[in-house]
Amino acid sequence: MKRLIAAAALAATLAGCGGSGSSSRSIVLYNGQHLQLTQAFIAGFKKATGISVQLRTNDSLVLATQILQEGGGSPADVYLSENSPELETLSKHGVLARLPASILDQIPRADESPAGDWVGVALRVSSLAYDPSLLARSSLPRSVLDLAQPRWNGKVAIAPTDSDFPPVVGAVITTYGMKAATAWLTGLKRNAQVYQDEEAVVAAVNRGSVASGLINQYYWYRLRLETRAGGMHSALYFFPGHDPGSITNISGAAVLASSRHKDDAERFVRFLVGAAGQKILAASDDFEYPARPGIAANPALPPLDSVSHAAVPVRRLGDDDSAAKLIQKVGLT
Repeated sequence: MKRLIAAAALAATLAGCGGSGSSSRSIVLYNGQHLQLTQAFIAGFKKATGISVQLRTNDSLVLATQILQEGGGSPADVYLSENSPELETLSKHGVLARLPASILDQIPRADESPAGDWVGVALRVSSLAYDPSLLARSSLPRSVLDLAQPRWNGKVAIAPTDSDFPPVVGAVITTYGMKAATAWLTGLKRNAQVYQDEEAVVAAVNRGSVASGLINQYYWYRLRLETRAGGMHSALYFFPGHDPGSITNISGAAVLASSRHKDDAERFVRFLVGAAGQKILAASDDFEYPARPGIAANPALPPLDSVSHAAVPVRRLGDDDSAAKLIQKVGLT
């Protein structure tokens, strides 16, 4: 919490004295990101521009579905998603506006829409939390596929209904094909303890209820912050060899094609990917990596280039439709 307050203060400092524009101007943001981080973004943006942001927060998938249902009448100007597949779904349906080069050029092409209608804001890496008292590091899996083997029965936790789980499934499908992915997920279902979300997974691992669990790395760092040093009884492991179990997930932002305030909406997205917005991210307790090159991440995180992560191309990962169908097919939802 202290770092998020500091993030908002940093935003004000970076914005300089006084904002431009009228305080009567506002945009509507459909937010699938973590609320405290987004609130820090909004505070910095308003300080810099004088433009207010009306915030509507929910799960990214819920908001993407709502946008499609609302069609051209959606009140949303900007959509901020936790994962790229939801953005790709909206892109496929043609409801996003193409972003100008002045926004897209600030982020590496691998971390933005192939069609140029959304841009990466933050990155995080899927990983395995584990209890060293129950699993020796030497016994940890070399691949996420290993978790389907009989020796992992009862030793791994997953949260299949969490929006962070389908990208891992999608990465396995993309890397190894549907047949192999089906066999893997079927075996994982036999072996796994199922939890509602990844926060519950990492908490279960940390208290010794289960030996390991698939999570995005930031949940482990947040729990460590909450519990302090003496409360952490787990460790974090990244799958080696650029295995899809450690896929890089992209949180991104887009302007709706139906936005009635496109200039201000683009201004907000430009702020998110600009140096000021990315420094807010780095100063926060969100524990995600800035998408903008040259911005150092939270010092608690290992440098991203030191982590053996799998960067599955956005176009190949797609919109999670295949992953969602497979999760349902094997009976995990």
